[in-house]
Amino acid sequence: MIRMALTKGRIETGALKILSRAGYDVSELDEDKKGRKLLFRLGGADIEIVLAKAADVITYVERGVCDAGVVGEDTIMECGAELYELLDLNFGKCRFALAGPSDSGDPADIAAAANRFFTGYRHRVIASKYPNVTREYFKSKGMDVEIVKIEGSVELAPLLGLADAIVDIVETGSTLKANGLEVYEDVAPISARLIVNTAAIKMKKAEFDPLIDNIAAAVKADNE
Repeated sequence: MIRMALTKGRIETGALKILSRAGYDVSELDEDKKGRKLLFRLGGADIEIVLAKAADVITYVERGVCDAGVVGEDTIMECGAELYELLDLNFGKCRFALAGPSDSGDPADIAAAANRFFTGYRHRVIASKYPNVTREYFKSKGMDVEIVKIEGSVELAPLLGLADAIVDIVETGSTLKANGLEVYEDVAPISARLIVNTAAIKMKKAEFDPLIDNIAAAVKADNE
């Protein structure tokens, strides 16, 4: 049997759609059936589904209590876990971006604000829910910045004078614009990924191969 952990919420919904298109019976996970259960068996298949929070999906797969998982690339990047990313599932697309104040939404003003941020020697303070992603990004830039971890609405930090800019997940950018912020630079693309435990994929190769083939075919069909 293969045990697969899904990140609860939007990624769970997207993953179940792919599993359904791949030919698996996911009816036990219908919203009107599942109730508060967190552990399910797919009908007619030796696959067990675990519903968990994103960071816990990483832990379960890394520790080997789950053989595979579906989680956002943002969580993988922040956790820095030793995992094998098997497939880009091509949904849940967004991006990490560096954003900060701009005088207006005019592209010239945004470019000028971004240039001011990246030049000069003034100490920079960055607010983010993702300190590890932020640290690696600025390390690649050769910039030494102070990082402040924020748990809630990170857009508030520049407005309150706590930070010069933020690193956060951006989908449409509408929340940034509503708070007078603009994207200075994209940091990294994000999408849902199928991850596997490196030992499990070797030990359960016969079970994994058809699952991977079916999921890959479903993802490909969605993109055609």
